[in-house]
Amino acid sequence: MIPAALPAQKSEPSWQAAWRNAVTDPYDLLSRLNLGHLSATVSAEARAQFPLRVPEAFVARMVSGDPHDPLLRQVLPLDAECLDVPGFSFDAVGDGKALAAHGVLHKYAGRVLLVTTGSCAIHCRYCFRRHFPYADETASINDWDAAVAYIAYDSSITEVILSGGDPLSLSTPKLSALTTQLSRVDHVQRLRIHSRLPVVLPERVDDALVTWLSTIERPVTWVVHANHANEFDRAVAEALQRIRLPHVTLLNQAVLLRGVNDSVDALADLSEKAYAQGVLPYYLHLLDRVHGTAHFEVNEQDAKALIVGLRARLPGYLVPRLARETEGHDSKDLLA
Repeated sequence: MIPAALPAQKSEPSWQAAWRNAVTDPYDLLSRLNLGHLSATVSAEARAQFPLRVPEAFVARMVSGDPHDPLLRQVLPLDAECLDVPGFSFDAVGDGKALAAHGVLHKYAGRVLLVTTGSCAIHCRYCFRRHFPYADETASINDWDAAVAYIAYDSSITEVILSGGDPLSLSTPKLSALTTQLSRVDHVQRLRIHSRLPVVLPERVDDALVTWLSTIERPVTWVVHANHANEFDRAVAEALQRIRLPHVTLLNQAVLLRGVNDSVDALADLSEKAYAQGVLPYYLHLLDRVHGTAHFEVNEQDAKALIVGLRARLPGYLVPRLARETEGHDSKDLLA
């Protein structure tokens, strides 16, 4: 008797395996970087509030033995996050007041942002949505119905921004289902994707993702997020090359962070490294003043001086616009 064939096993995409294998223990992270002596600086309270998560690919770019490594500083939970600092709040940019439907933020004329998911492959300690109520307010509730209905009803909306969390946390079939629904709304002319995954988890840019991206008929602006030149390596370059399709424009936004990129040298290197990969510098954000991030803040005067220094060194197209988001304003404030 011939045994019945076993059902075919669905293979897990490599990016999902990489996601699952991310480093989540700060003590393990420090040990692997030969920085075990810094274990006392790790905050258990900060870690409990906002767990550490960093993909292996990002860890591999950290410099062993360097306690000031700019990539390590972005992810290591410290006691400073638990301080109550005047002027820092749990909703620094007014996302709560801007919710127009499940997961739909409508702050600016002509465009809306979809909070597609609360998940991200990396937990950046300066994240301005680290306190956002993702469990209740994501656009994916009821298969995007409320979000798409809101967009379809308002003909002034010409651009939809996919954000999160990170929208590429969603499986490619789910992303395809969303963009298929959006494609039926005639007045939506452009799609924007804000995703850090090509930088922190380049495995995410697989064949299925590129195929999905190629089927989007409207122009796409892809805003990646890198804060330091060391975040780029060969795998990131290859991932970015794959998404540089004819209808896709690549931009980079960075956050100005004390101890990470608050020097002319660091910012110039970042712009040049990004541009070498076909990514144009876009925004350099002043820190959104969310609770737990005050130790990263660079004041506005010093930030403007950095932009002056960049203009003296780089051509204008490599100098990002210094910007700040202020609750209630009808656009981002351009400061330099």
